[in-house]
Amino acid sequence: MSTPADLTDMDIRVGETIPGASDAVALLAALEGGGIALFAGTTRRFTRGRETVRLSYEAHVPMAIAECRRLGAEAAERWPVLKVVLWHRIGEVPVGETSVLIGVATAHRAEAFEACRFLIDALKERVPIWKKEHFADGGTEWVETGWTDSAGSKGGVDVPLNPGDGID
Repeated sequence: MSTPADLTDMDIRVGETIPGASDAVALLAALEGGGIALFAGTTRRFTRGRETVRLSYEAHVPMAIAECRRLGAEAAERWPVLKVVLWHRIGEVPVGETSVLIGVATAHRAEAFEACRFLIDALKERVPIWKKEHFADGGTEWVETGWTDSAGSKGGVDVPLNPGDGID
């Protein structure tokens, strides 16, 4: 397996824009690699029967980047990972657009699929990024996440917020 020290080729981005899938594949290309797995999460039009017009994401960016680095290192401990891309948008993401790109390069496809699956599942559970759905009927809804803060408070709708932080 790779070790965190071995995995120096990790590209982590959390911001209002992220590069596209072709950019991710170009970054993941490696002469030693035989498999690249790429997951793109997009805003779907319908959620539980309600029409979605957009999603909005908020994050504690330094904490999100640090946690993404830990996830990449953890993946490298479990699989022979050559390169990792973890990119997540914050702000508004209309229907059909990409909000998250996760990519992994390994020597073989099975490890690439497994590591990529681990990274997207762990990102949703552990990275402090919050998602709010905006519906065509004008309603909004925070989406429950698995993230918990250091006090053990759960993320998503149950996150304790500071007054005036712009989150409603």
